[in-house]
Amino acid sequence: MSRQKSKNTAPEIAVRRCLHERGFRYRIDVKLEPDLRTRADLAWKGLKLAVFIDGCFWHGCPQHATRPAANREWWAKKLDTNIARDRRTDDALRSRGWVVRRFWEHQTPEEIADKIVETIDELRARDLRGSVVRPDD
Repeated sequence: MSRQKSKNTAPEIAVRRCLHERGFRYRIDVKLEPDLRTRADLAWKGLKLAVFIDGCFWHGCPQHATRPAANREWWAKKLDTNIARDRRTDDALRSRGWVVRRFWEHQTPEEIADKIVETIDELRARDLRGSVVRPDD
């Protein structure tokens, strides 16, 4: 397991390339909160947007997840713990005002980039609506 990449995976790089081509800038491998261990694959701290691109095996993709036959109990515990940690992380970040988006490694980079851009546009529009001073009627 020590040889498994935790950052700069091929799916992450492909999504970053798509976003960069569209003119979007981002931070990578970001520690989101000082007291949380989690690090987002991509983040926009000003918008409080955290993006995770999860591997199908390690994070339990409903379409592609497999469980090794050898040492079955150990792997079941390990993979179930990963999934539970992901849910706890999502809950902790959302309770602090973060928008969390998770994608699977099998999704196309363009599809992921489209959804990220859509989320960024929504967050920017929300911020603008919240800061606009409306004249009295």
